[in-house]
Amino acid sequence: MAGRIPQDFIDGLLSRVDVVNLIDSRVPLKKKGREYTACCPFHSEKTPSFTVSMSKQFYHCFGCGVNGNAISFLMEYDHMDYIEAIESLASEIGLDVPREGNYSSPKKRISKDLYDLMQEATHFFQAQLKAAKSACFYLENRGLSDEITTRFSLGYAPATWDSVLKHLSKTYTPEQIVETGLVIEKENGRRYDRYRDRITFPIRNRKGQVIGFGGRVMGDEKPKYINSPETDLFHKGSELYGFYEAREATRKLERIIVVEGYMDVIALAQYGISYAVATLGTATTAHHIQQLFRTVPEVIFCFDGDRAGKEAAWRALENALSILSDGKEIRFLFLPEGEDPDSMVRNIGKEAFEAQYDQDALALTDYLLQNVQAQFNISSREGKSRFFNAVGELIKKMPDSLIRDQLIEAVSVLINLTPVAIKNRLATNKQSVQSSRRIANDQKVRHTPIRYAITLLLHDTSFVQFIDNPEQIALSNLRGVDLLTTLIETIEENPHINGASLLERWRNTDFEASLIRLMKWRPDTEDNKVLAQEFQDCLRQIRKKANEKKLEALIHKERTAGLTPRERQDFLALLHGS
Repeated sequence: MAGRIPQDFIDGLLSRVDVVNLIDSRVPLKKKGREYTACCPFHSEKTPSFTVSMSKQFYHCFGCGVNGNAISFLMEYDHMDYIEAIESLASEIGLDVPREGNYSSPKKRISKDLYDLMQEATHFFQAQLKAAKSACFYLENRGLSDEITTRFSLGYAPATWDSVLKHLSKTYTPEQIVETGLVIEKENGRRYDRYRDRITFPIRNRKGQVIGFGGRVMGDEKPKYINSPETDLFHKGSELYGFYEAREATRKLERIIVVEGYMDVIALAQYGISYAVATLGTATTAHHIQQLFRTVPEVIFCFDGDRAGKEAAWRALENALSILSDGKEIRFLFLPEGEDPDSMVRNIGKEAFEAQYDQDALALTDYLLQNVQAQFNISSREGKSRFFNAVGELIKKMPDSLIRDQLIEAVSVLINLTPVAIKNRLATNKQSVQSSRRIANDQKVRHTPIRYAITLLLHDTSFVQFIDNPEQIALSNLRGVDLLTTLIETIEENPHINGASLLERWRNTDFEASLIRLMKWRPDTEDNKVLAQEFQDCLRQIRKKANEKKLEALIHKERTAGLTPRERQDFLALLHGS
């Protein structure tokens, strides 16, 4: 099989594809200064806050926070996965996507891709389940039928250390198996199965391809569940367990219920509630909610009524605010203590369970008000003021909509202030906050010469021409210098690379969030000569800091061990500023 897509191909692709034309073909853009703007395609708004930078090949919405490059846009807007987005961009400019060769030896050619590998692993686990009496007994004891077990392709991972590795190694290389997360590789080169003596739950993408697994113990061992790690196939913040199965079971979905675990999804499906999904060991993200709203108009979060369940519900609410729109509905259903969807649907059945949606589920705005109001004594003027400040911060995250207006109406009744007065106060505060944020962000970018140098390089990679001594930059030992020097090396090796390509190189790494924050920065001037001068000023400050550190080291050495003739020459030169 072909291996990964070479990084230099992705760099070249992003340098040839114009993100402005790509987005404009789907969302009409208007030129505003050196950037392009539109109303955000990912949330409802009347005033454009979605900007696209030609120079950076980067888009960002100041309303909902979505951002990225051409690849990210196709993934978000056209609902493509990572590989599909790259292939689509390449096709538009007439390029074939190359793959790095991946061979375990000159004689053994790999003939299947990673999706085939994951499907083969699924079949293996299913076969093992049939022969494992303890696993079959566990599922039977949990009340799962053979039909539902087959529908969700449940399986069993044997208790041995390498059964999956041995089975898959007949067709695939160990490197491929490790790449999918099925096998763990230690630093000493030892490899062993990730899932051992666990029930396995295949996780499918929207196409039905297996991209990861969950594994559950059958006893009380910890951890109870383990999920696949982040891989090229599997990104837990983007996937929902049961989403593919829900769409297969009901072609025209009207609602989706979000629950907390695999077994909840499966138990509900067995009782005819085939529209349940679960997040995969992470909080419900804005991406999850956007994905659901593309499919259904109504989302119900069904969580346990304990503290953990309520905290999960509140995080979901906060992540949903910026993408709420008229015609879409979110509600929250909290189950009695000690109950979960699995146990409850078995006790009361499908009809009674679904009846709770209408009887007990709280609308998002009702839950929001109930939660915030409980924190303050609104019978006093001071309590009303504190309540308004808290709820106002949440309202400001919401796009202009009837839902927002209705929430403001409800707040007005509670604090005895007219809706018009509330809107005026929120608008005034918002302008003040946006102004202070712009100042704060600008100050944060300029806070250190390293940070500002990185920002300017992301803005215009041609500024690398002003660096004549990268080694001296590395010697400064300032915070962030490793990232700066790596950026410099990457740009020098790839002269045509742009900010979007650089960001792509650090996708799903610890540096991604920092680079995105710096990519959002917009210069006060359109004069590149001024920005180039500012970049050179950063270099001078970095060199000065490097010289100061070197001088300190030489002074210390002179006092303790003495200097060599060359070191003394450097010492005198630094001392006199030459």
